[in-house]
Amino acid sequence: MKKAGLYFLIALLGGLAALGLNRIFIGSSEENPLEPRSFTMGNEYHASLARFLSDTPSALPDFVVVSEMTVNSVVHIRTEYERTSSQYDDFFSNPFREFFFGPQRRSPQRNVVASGSGVIINDNGYIVTNNHVVQDADKIEVTLNDNTVFDAIIVGTDPTTDLALIKINAEGLPYLKFGDSDEVMVGEWVLAVGNPFNLTSTVTAGIVSAKGRNINILGGGTAIESFIQTDAAVNRGNSGGALVNAKGELIGINAAIASQTGSFTGYSFAIPSNIASKVVEDILEFGEVQRGFLGIEVSELNSRIAEELGLSTHRGAYVQGVREGSAADEAGIEPGDVIFEMDGNPINSPSALVEFSGRRRPGDEVEIKYYRDGKTYETSAVMRNIHGDTQFVKRGEKDLLQKIGADLEQASGSELERLNIKHGVRVASLRQGRLRSAGIREGFIITHVDRKPVKTSRDVIKILQDAKGGVLVEGIYPNGVRVYYGVNMN
Repeated sequence: MKKAGLYFLIALLGGLAALGLNRIFIGSSEENPLEPRSFTMGNEYHASLARFLSDTPSALPDFVVVSEMTVNSVVHIRTEYERTSSQYDDFFSNPFREFFFGPQRRSPQRNVVASGSGVIINDNGYIVTNNHVVQDADKIEVTLNDNTVFDAIIVGTDPTTDLALIKINAEGLPYLKFGDSDEVMVGEWVLAVGNPFNLTSTVTAGIVSAKGRNINILGGGTAIESFIQTDAAVNRGNSGGALVNAKGELIGINAAIASQTGSFTGYSFAIPSNIASKVVEDILEFGEVQRGFLGIEVSELNSRIAEELGLSTHRGAYVQGVREGSAADEAGIEPGDVIFEMDGNPINSPSALVEFSGRRRPGDEVEIKYYRDGKTYETSAVMRNIHGDTQFVKRGEKDLLQKIGADLEQASGSELERLNIKHGVRVASLRQGRLRSAGIREGFIITHVDRKPVKTSRDVIKILQDAKGGVLVEGIYPNGVRVYYGVNMN
């Protein structure tokens, strides 16, 4: 019994000692053990993290409220295309359409039926969607979330951003307001709202995974690809739907998914709202999107190039080439420069530069900061249009360029002198269209169209806009070989 009493006394004293040490080094036992603890030892980072975690539950967005704010502003779009036999087969073999729409349904009349989504942006029937949803459609049908059906017309399109504006004859509609996509942050909660699989409005949630993504699906050239990447589930039929933030603001138009199967696998991409709102404004005001160009070729600034230039940063747009007589040329920009800021906005990549330029109009003056020889310089440039001047582009000119599938620019003085020609328009880039089908390659300098001399891209457009059937295109390649092509404009 004496030994048992001694063991009990030792255990009691040990317990009291442990409790005392616990209160001294860890804190009062009155603290709630379920609350995150602020660690001592002067670690402010852990203390801040603990406070953040304790506040997180109340900071989560209310998806119920945001969903109610958005679903009635997103519509289902059904399109029909009537094609001849050969065109019909080409339509179905087009991987671009298959990528967005999936396997298409054929009717005995050889009509192509496709679908997508759209976003109502004001109360009198204007709807933003993707260009690939309505491009070349013979009939467009819009179904609201309450199953009311309307016929729609195309107001304007912009293939370079894959955006289109359509309209239905209705008033008093619920709509979404454009948010500021520049303020969107990686890790921010977002909702994707659309009509996949011909269902009524469907909402999925996720976070912003990245910004300024270029996935090279619009064909390069003058295309603007600076997508918001998100992991919110997006499937076929979501094209043209809304990407909204926790406030219910429209911050993007869903455009594509990255998938080997055609179904959502974790990556989806949306066109930033600041691009979409500018496209809408231009279509309504000018009937054509007005884009500013610097006239430069840019690439990523990698560590090797940065080291060669003596730069400590890997962010910026590396200037590979400058078009003679362009806005950048007159502003003093040279190959080898690295542009890192425009009008106070950071330029961290080539896609950011292209996006920012596309949000400016011909004649706008922009302030540019760039690196050269390890030093920082500033200059200003007056943005130009696709023709290289500061005038606004006329309606239909961009449609013609889309049809022929080319970006044109005036040949430089040095090119003309070297090739011993007096005038010409260079094919700067090619995509699917009439010129490529005729066999024309990039770099070809067009000197005559239907025997008429051409000096500017406007000359080419003016002749081709009214052309029917076959057109004779004459020119010369950089190696001096002169070639004649027959281009079918039907």
